[in-house]
Amino acid sequence: MKTLDRLVAFLELKGVSYRHDIHPLSYTARETARAEHVPPRTFAKVVIVHYEDGYSMAVLPSDRIVDLDELRTAFGTRHLRLAKETELQELFPDCELGAMPPFGNGTLWEIPVWVDGLLMAEETISCNAGTHKDVIQIDTEDWEQLVKPSVLAFAHAAG
Repeated sequence: MKTLDRLVAFLELKGVSYRHDIHPLSYTARETARAEHVPPRTFAKVVIVHYEDGYSMAVLPSDRIVDLDELRTAFGTRHLRLAKETELQELFPDCELGAMPPFGNGTLWEIPVWVDGLLMAEETISCNAGTHKDVIQIDTEDWEQLVKPSVLAFAHAAG
């Protein structure tokens, strides 16, 4: 089953309102926010990191970048790196590379989710839905109740 179908089925099962949009092909979170006509601060970018305990999702606004040093400190580890493309393909085989939605913590995937607090301040969030054309938008409060992410401060302004 495609990631989009799994995500829509999950949201409908949970009774969560959402909007599904299809836009022209875009590869970066900032491009996708533009294509969707949403502020970049409301588009959730998913970055997968690897450390001693395995993998985690770091979710942040698309107009920000991950501060790996902040995550190392928060995770209490010295060894933390971005996941490699081959690892992403293994972890998310039904997703186009880099288009995974932020639904870990036992929702769609068994992977811990960390979110930057800036994203949690938004009323709604949008995210890729498994492809570089499909986007789901939901209320941030609904996403938080479903995913139960750990909230940290690890995003900095993009240069």
